[in-house]
Amino acid sequence: MSYGTEAGYLTTHVLDTARGCPAAGLPIRLYRLDAGGRTEMAKMLTNADGRTDTPILPKKDFVTGTYELVFEAGEYLRASGQASGEVLFLDDVPIRFGITDESAHYHVPLLLSPFGYSTYRGS
Repeated sequence: MSYGTEAGYLTTHVLDTARGCPAAGLPIRLYRLDAGGRTEMAKMLTNADGRTDTPILPKKDFVTGTYELVFEAGEYLRASGQASGEVLFLDDVPIRFGITDESAHYHVPLLLSPFGYSTYRGS
């Protein structure tokens, strides 16, 4: 998915490594962290390609600082039949990261399975 040539924005891509497909319908929340705590900036769902339809943090809201993406993996894993029960090994998956360049594209992918995950700064 292309978001145009707009500089300074945040995107993600969630892949279900256990099933070998995009993780569609996974809820994601974005928080900005500062001395006063954390402020919710966005809440989105992944689409059929495991991405969000729009940038999670568009250019107009893009400022340096510390952020946290919370992937609500438990809801997705239950809905896809990969997990059940009240307590899961992985439920919410928080990824805390810093934005230091307001003109850069930050891409934070998540590779997910019921018992593990990984992330990296993508392009």
